[in-house]
Amino acid sequence: MAELFPKEHLLGFLGSIILTFAALSVLWIDGISLTGALVILWVTAIAQAALQLVLFMHIGETKDKASLYISTIYAAIIGLITVFGTILAMIWGY
Repeated sequence: MAELFPKEHLLGFLGSIILTFAALSVLWIDGISLTGALVILWVTAIAQAALQLVLFMHIGETKDKASLYISTIYAAIIGLITVFGTILAMIWGY
C-alpha cells in the first residue's frame, strides 16, 4: 500500500503551501525594505516554479530531458523579453 501513496506529490504540495506563506510574509513583516521584499518574492517564485516543474509537470521523468529544459529556459527568456519590453515601451516611451 505504501507504493500507492503519492508521498512526493504530498511533499511537493506542502512545499508549495510553505513557499506561498513565505511570499505572503512580505505583507506581514513591518518595516521591510522594498529590496528585501523583492528578494523574498523572487526567491520564493523561482523555487515554487522549479518545484512545480519537477514534481507536478514531471519534467525530469522522460528520456529526452535536455530538450525539455532547453524549451523551458527558452520560454522563460521569451517571457522576460516580453515583460521587460512592454515595461520599456510603456514607461520610457520607446
